[in-house]
Amino acid sequence: MYEFKENLKKYAKSIGIDLIGFASKDRFEGVIPEENPFTIFPEGKTVILLGKRITRGTLRGIEEGTNFGDYTLFGSSWLDDNINSLMCYEITRYLEDRSYEAVPVFPNPTEAKGMGIPVSEGKSAPNVTPDFEYAVVACGLGEIGYCGEILTPEFGPRQRWQMVITDAEIEEDQILKGNICTLCEKCAKACPLGAIKGSMEIEICGKKMRKGIIDYNVCKKCKNGAFGNRLLKNAKPDRLAALCVRTCVHELDNQKIIKNTFEKPFRKRDA
Repeated sequence: MYEFKENLKKYAKSIGIDLIGFASKDRFEGVIPEENPFTIFPEGKTVILLGKRITRGTLRGIEEGTNFGDYTLFGSSWLDDNINSLMCYEITRYLEDRSYEAVPVFPNPTEAKGMGIPVSEGKSAPNVTPDFEYAVVACGLGEIGYCGEILTPEFGPRQRWQMVITDAEIEEDQILKGNICTLCEKCAKACPLGAIKGSMEIEICGKKMRKGIIDYNVCKKCKNGAFGNRLLKNAKPDRLAALCVRTCVHELDNQKIIKNTFEKPFRKRDA
């Protein structure tokens, strides 16, 4: 399956997918059924994570305080609903054309799980909503940083994800070695509401990470780039454009920790 995997990766790149990673079913052992991809497709053998960058310029209007609306189009809703969904569809089609079953999965918030009634005894209540943060780490694509968001070596926190579950048995990728987050805690210091207090250690597939403890009830009140979750009112807010995460964007870029860097710094003055 090595040649199959390499051809799939080349096809993914050709249609504009920035990030692609693979994890076997074994890596999801212990994940609760309500958040486990293989509850949706028990015969599946591999999870494929697909990522597309949030362009840095999409955050410019929020950083300058001059345009908040366009981010919700190009960095959030259009990116998820149109661009990413299309790439997910095309990868699903690629697998089906080769006689493999493939299940595309949209990144609904995990808080949406269990909103229905189980169809039979032993079944999880719909909807099962896979934990994308877990899946990204399991697929070797990134880590969870102190800011509480996924960081990748390519873009830091600037990406959104979709998933395909398939019965194609594809070699899994190695878990990401080393760390992207420097634990500078500048995200916490930048938070205007002091919503990040203290930290905790988490572990996924043997990878240990330190994550800030976030009071999301406070975070939801932020007017500096945090948005209420557009898919579910009671879910965690969308923080990828918030001051805390933009601070992470600046730091990782400025220190040349990530691969997608720029000639000029993201932050030109005090936020």
